[in-house]
Amino acid sequence: MRRRIDQLLVERGFAESRHKAQALLLAGQVMVGEQKVEKPGQLVDPDLEIRILRQLPFVSRAGAKLQAALDHFSIRVAGRVCADLGASTGGFTDCLLQNGAARVIAFDVGKGQLAWKLRADPRVTVRDEFNVRNIGPDDLPAALSLISMDLSFISVTKVLAPLRQALPVSALSIDVIVLVKPQFEVGKGEVGKGGIVREPDKRARALEGVEEFARRAGYSVIGSIPSPLAGAGGNQEFLLYLQPSGGLLSLS
Repeated sequence: MRRRIDQLLVERGFAESRHKAQALLLAGQVMVGEQKVEKPGQLVDPDLEIRILRQLPFVSRAGAKLQAALDHFSIRVAGRVCADLGASTGGFTDCLLQNGAARVIAFDVGKGQLAWKLRADPRVTVRDEFNVRNIGPDDLPAALSLISMDLSFISVTKVLAPLRQALPVSALSIDVIVLVKPQFEVGKGEVGKGGIVREPDKRARALEGVEEFARRAGYSVIGSIPSPLAGAGGNQEFLLYLQPSGGLLSLS
């Protein structure tokens, strides 16, 4: 009887969770027999040999996206206290730790999603069932100097404003790296079949809209790059590098 490939990867120890198995598949790293398999739900012959071409360096594909931004903007993480907003499985958290973060506070609206190896790491503080739209000064340590953000199903503008208000007005040296997902930034009528924003001009407008909002919310826009990996369904995403500016501006 044919079996789902993502289930087989977990059962045979190639991946520690179905989420990690799906990440391997979407990254094109799984061979079944002589065929590359990329769809998590694909049914395969369990008697065929399964091979992993290359293990992912982080617990999810998201880690490689953040790594690209750290490299491009020459952002050093070693010894810094970080906050990861929308941690989920922990791709960004894992990337920060592997780059030498002293501490990472991992916020997520869900519960129990963070990979076990990260939960067990003494450098990680887990804040499950936390809606980052409600973040306040008491939720962030005084030594905080780097923030990463990977949100789904809401616009990042819903969090950028309360986050800036939670930070000290004088906190101008904090690095903020935001994964911008156009499908959550454009209007529903602008999203194509399968939840994909295919038109380059719509993607560009989505990024520009977030940048403009960030400026009005009290950030300086340092730069942005396209994500080296596509998001869910093949959406082109962007990594936006911000720093708090000297004052809070009106959003009216």
